[in-house]
Amino acid sequence: MTVFRALASGLGRVIGAPVILVSLYLITLLITVPAGLLVRASIAAHLGSSAAAHRMADGIDADWWDEFTAQAQGLERTVTPSIIGFAAVLTNASALADAEAQQPAVIGLVVAYLLVWTFLTGGALDRYARQRATRSAGFFSACGVYFLRFLRLAVIAAPLYWILFATVHPWLFGRFFDQLTRDWTVERDGFLLRAGLYAVFAVLVGAVNLLFDYAQIRTVVEDRRSMVVATAAAFRFVRRRPGQTVGLYLTNGLLLVAVMATYAQVAPGAGSTGRSMWIAFLVGQAYVSARLLTKLTLMASQTAYFQSQLAHATYTAAPHVGRAESPAAEAMSPPEAMHNAQ
Repeated sequence: MTVFRALASGLGRVIGAPVILVSLYLITLLITVPAGLLVRASIAAHLGSSAAAHRMADGIDADWWDEFTAQAQGLERTVTPSIIGFAAVLTNASALADAEAQQPAVIGLVVAYLLVWTFLTGGALDRYARQRATRSAGFFSACGVYFLRFLRLAVIAAPLYWILFATVHPWLFGRFFDQLTRDWTVERDGFLLRAGLYAVFAVLVGAVNLLFDYAQIRTVVEDRRSMVVATAAAFRFVRRRPGQTVGLYLTNGLLLVAVMATYAQVAPGAGSTGRSMWIAFLVGQAYVSARLLTKLTLMASQTAYFQSQLAHATYTAAPHVGRAESPAAEAMSPPEAMHNAQ
């Protein structure tokens, strides 16, 4: 299977299971809306019925914003001009690239979201691998089965990410960058070097992401129990097919870039209350949905490519036996599957 066929197959699998996309979007809202309401209450209390409140309703009052930011605590500190429109996307990308520390409240939200995402990943991968409806019982059964395995996989992945962000990143952009640019006088050269180091760091992070993407896929499709063995198997799979696996990862990355570029063109700036406010909200939610679509397409397309390489591409429907069986079980002939089930 070529990269583009895998991408098309993955997109088709995501579109064929719209409930997963809608559910992830709703869960994203459920996690973020309470925090947003708390910040809204703080802003409303600070504004009150002042003249600044009327000015803010028509646009931006920079003086009030500076005053609010100076006394902000917790999540309130995230209310900066950079949250408006596409600036929020650039701010998040910059924070990730520079490994900036986040507010404890923000970290708590991120951890909660990652736990929910980890729980649902097993069910989503199982559904995309089967290419048929598993219903709520089968989906959440798969979620429960693979959740603990994926948590163990996260324990393996965490030290690698920690080394990258706590050791490699400070060395690249600290001592290494300073040593090379110590005697440089052209600012442009320093900028180009820094851009190159960002690219190097992105490659390292992407390599770790790619490895554990396929570790999750092998865990689900082959019903693997050992996450160490699943990681080793994923490494062998990527090592033997570097062009296709990396090419598929980068192609999905270009899809994400296209979504971000589109949002950059249509994202509204700070508007007033009324219709413009709701338009800005709807455009932002469309972007969130598109981001989720690209993430799920990456998962599904990688699953499709993996199945095409290891003869797991098609399955016969097996009877429900309490939880959704591993997709690998459906690759067996019916007599063999029945024998293993006894």
